[in-house]
Amino acid sequence: MVKRASDNTMKEIILAMDATVDGQTTAHYLVELLSETNVSVTWLARGVPVGGELGYLDDGTIAQALKARRSI
Repeated sequence: MVKRASDNTMKEIILAMDATVDGQTTAHYLVELLSETNVSVTWLARGVPVGGELGYLDDGTIAQALKARRSI
């Protein structure tokens, strides 16, 4: 991935990692490896699913949804 990102043909890498400690650790590791390239590294949004009921969500999911909020 780093080799391909270094050849300047890619603009963005979208990470689709699990919302777990392992997934976040892997994402941070990949971001560190790719920091020397000109590629934008993003990951899929996380938070409250469409149609989800707040009463059934865990605290971590709600916290992530609040952190990722944006104006409408």
